[in-house]
Amino acid sequence: MTESVEDRLIAKLQELDDRYADLHEQMADQKVACDPVQSVALAKEVGKLRRLVQPFRELRKIGVDLEEARGIIADSTQDQDMRDLAEEEIPALQERYDAQLETLKESVVTSDDAAINSVILEIRAGTGGEEAALFVRDLYEMYLRYCDRRKFKLEVIEQSGADMGGLKEIILNIKGEGVYSYLGYESGGHRVQRVPETESQGRVHTSAVTVAVLPEPEEVDIEINWEKDVEEFVSRAGGPGGQNVNKVSSAIKLMHPETGISVSMRDEKSQHKNRAKARRIMTARLYEHFQGAVDRERSDARKTMIGSGDRSQRVRTYNFPQNRCSDHRINLDLYSLEKIMQGEMDALIEGLQAYDKEQRLKSL
Repeated sequence: MTESVEDRLIAKLQELDDRYADLHEQMADQKVACDPVQSVALAKEVGKLRRLVQPFRELRKIGVDLEEARGIIADSTQDQDMRDLAEEEIPALQERYDAQLETLKESVVTSDDAAINSVILEIRAGTGGEEAALFVRDLYEMYLRYCDRRKFKLEVIEQSGADMGGLKEIILNIKGEGVYSYLGYESGGHRVQRVPETESQGRVHTSAVTVAVLPEPEEVDIEINWEKDVEEFVSRAGGPGGQNVNKVSSAIKLMHPETGISVSMRDEKSQHKNRAKARRIMTARLYEHFQGAVDRERSDARKTMIGSGDRSQRVRTYNFPQNRCSDHRINLDLYSLEKIMQGEMDALIEGLQAYDKEQRLKSL
């Protein structure tokens, strides 16, 4: 007999409950209590598991009450008034049980992403020249409006302008409760179809932009020795900024030889500020690189959703003549592109969240 999603979910939660109890036993050990590093690590894991274990224990308690009520009804030796009372209680208990189970389904499959409250979001022009750069600017403004509506805090870390007022690239830091569970789906290729400002004959052109969303957890499970693992190059920053920018060696380039990942930062006049920003981006990119390998080993089912960061895959098309926004991962067509570009992305993101939740439950 095939196990249901609920059965697999309960089994998974029971594993976490057992682990939770085991951690408490370890923390009670005198040797562990005397080791601050181990104590802190265990306490953090306990705190993370508590968000799932406590609701699971409440679910079990409701389940026990439900079974007891059913047992009373089935027991012919019980007083009729008791059996009637138990029968009255069952609908409310069942409703509570089902609601708690749905909450746990949501929590189990999204808890890791929901715990990430800071992301690095990068937007870069692809094919399409100036038109692609203009769309980078438009996507930035779309995300800016969406973040404003959700009360997320957005900071521009770096940007590179283009000739017609567009942007060749822009790197943002976005902070807010569970921000990765909303914006993590944006990674990939974004295609725009519209009549460019440079088009004199009214022909529709297709251009491309890539978006990457890199989680910036408070504590990244990755160790970087900035002296040994990363090469640093210092140079004079070019571009506008007066004498200071041109004369002082403030631009920073970081290179991670093992992965080939590099980051350049020249926005700030201060070398220290550029270094700090570059290190934040390098940390996020390395986290994405190594975590992506873990995710691929764990499951191929999620390769198009959160955690993939696949910039080469076309995920969305913005067709302006048709006022259509299509997300190709879930075959969703929304004929409200004008509103979406104004930051009203809820229907788009909710569709992706629902599909992602369904896929993750299947892979439990």
